[in-house]
Amino acid sequence: TALADAAHCVGGCSALRWSSQRRVRQRITDKGMKINVSEEVRTACPAFVGAAVSLTLTNTDYSPQLWAEINRELDEYRLRYTTESIKDMPSIQATRRAYKALGKDPSRYRPSGEALVRRTLQGKNLYRINTAVDLVNLASIAYGYSIGGFDADRIVGDTLTLGVGREGEPYEGIGRGLVNICGLPVYRDAAGGIGTPTTDNERTKLSLATTHLLAIVNGYDGDREQVERCARYILQLAERFAGGRDARLLWF
Repeated sequence: TALADAAHCVGGCSALRWSSQRRVRQRITDKGMKINVSEEVRTACPAFVGAAVSLTLTNTDYSPQLWAEINRELDEYRLRYTTESIKDMPSIQATRRAYKALGKDPSRYRPSGEALVRRTLQGKNLYRINTAVDLVNLASIAYGYSIGGFDADRIVGDTLTLGVGREGEPYEGIGRGLVNICGLPVYRDAAGGIGTPTTDNERTKLSLATTHLLAIVNGYDGDREQVERCARYILQLAERFAGGRDARLLWF
């Protein structure tokens, strides 16, 4: 299945079963929001590669079809892997190394991709939030990447910059209250931080009112092919379960 095949996929394997890869590539264009990476992040994490998928969708509280797929995929995932497998997952280990390079403890401030994978392999159920969040979480588990999911209409300005959290910088994590993001990689818009690999910000979170999704795949492992597969998986899920359309892909 897509999730099980993707979890430790390397080299030429593909988790996606597109009827026409050319058709999909023609539909995704490098337009829209600009994303910059600060010199501080480039120096500490020189291999980093990011991909941002933006699209229009129809969000819902719950998609029975999506959750049937999630449950099937997670059952198979648990049969194939254990929590020990995380040690061999480049996407997760590279994110942990990035945290350490920036001075943050990844075991205390666990990256979301790792947290979701661990939760799955511990036999715990995923949180059901809404269809947009749920499909982003599925892609994160499938590839091990921490993926930021944002309501693009709530982002201030047309530029995001990936920098490093500062001491005392205000940041309200989703369902967490104020979070100490000092030393964490953080995306900032014109009004402040909107996302870290540990938690996104309340201000730009995906809600039932969301019609424009921005999903950012953080590839601290530098594996552009895997990052692209993950981005296209998000598009596939959005098309199938949320009426995803007008997709664009931005590399940074």
